[in-house]
Amino acid sequence: MIVHVLIVAGGRGVRAGDGIPKQYRVVGGKAVLRHAVEAFASHSAVAAVQVVIHPDDATLYAAAIDGLDLPAPVAGGATRQASVLAGLAALHSATHVLIHDAARPFVTAGMIDRVVAALATYTGATPALPVVDSLRSGDATVDGEVDRSRLHRVQTPQGFAWPAIFAAHRAADGPRAPGAQTTDASDDVAVARAAGIDVALVAGDEAAFKLTTPQDFARAEAMLAARMIPRSASGFDVHRFGPGDHLWLCGVRVPHSRGLIGHSDADVGLHALTDALLGTIGAGDIGTHFPPSDPQWRGASSDRFLAHACTLVRAAGGIIDHLDLTIIAEAPKVGPHRAAFAARVGEITGCPSVSIKATTTEGLGFTGRSEGIAAQAVASVRLPG
Repeated sequence: MIVHVLIVAGGRGVRAGDGIPKQYRVVGGKAVLRHAVEAFASHSAVAAVQVVIHPDDATLYAAAIDGLDLPAPVAGGATRQASVLAGLAALHSATHVLIHDAARPFVTAGMIDRVVAALATYTGATPALPVVDSLRSGDATVDGEVDRSRLHRVQTPQGFAWPAIFAAHRAADGPRAPGAQTTDASDDVAVARAAGIDVALVAGDEAAFKLTTPQDFARAEAMLAARMIPRSASGFDVHRFGPGDHLWLCGVRVPHSRGLIGHSDADVGLHALTDALLGTIGAGDIGTHFPPSDPQWRGASSDRFLAHACTLVRAAGGIIDHLDLTIIAEAPKVGPHRAAFAARVGEITGCPSVSIKATTTEGLGFTGRSEGIAAQAVASVRLPG
């Protein structure tokens, strides 16, 4: 069994708010789509993941899956059904396919296991949850009771033998009678059943809910927050003054009567922040990743070091909540540059909360004698439990 996953991400998601399609909104530090892609890509039963996107969303898609090794996305059609058909046509080596809605970011390994296991016996399978509330029919008043014993709340991924579901979607996309209204199947089970395909029911998961409204996004954030562990770490760095007419602090070029000496650009602020972030995931220090003995880092811009540390934190599933930096120096004065420093650090890290502070040592020590600058940083992150 060669299982490919088809993630349908071509919708507009207007009810979710925030101005962009909901599959590209960030939840728990990641795009909704990325959560889903990573869940499938990390599963041992999945051979490949293919995403179908709206043709206008190429830039949003690239940002959402940055760093992941995926095939080029398939351009979707005017309806969900057309998008699925286009995606299925691209899966040339699959024997089976799991079709998943990008708006369900929290698919679990257990759900994938159960759907794949059912496909060993059935042509189709879908995860589903029981209806637990009492159901009544009526308009302004109740006029009857609905038997809920045979009702199910269907989720995705919905799995099928690839030839069968591809043929079913091609038939559903076939010629219609003149004047017939175009319809879009609510899901792939509907297409399969219309083609006479039996679809097994397997246990779903309440965590794999669909994000549709702003309230759903708030629920998702709360659920992820409950799974995360807060962690903080500190970083410290020092560079001495030398010849020059400027220095680099927090990624900003600051005019000064002297420069700072270092193998890279000697940005003491970014170096301290880099070490703090590396400390949150136990990934060594800046010298571990960018050794001063390596000539390729001579004169390098330190924003590269900080961006690398952020990438490692996010690869570990971390969310960077807050960065705090104290610059210790007699000069240059930090106040006139504070806003620029915070903005640049925020730009490099994507962190929504950056604090820049400054102090002196009252004329004591090497900073008090204006021999150099020191910086101390604290990074606060959340990591998966």
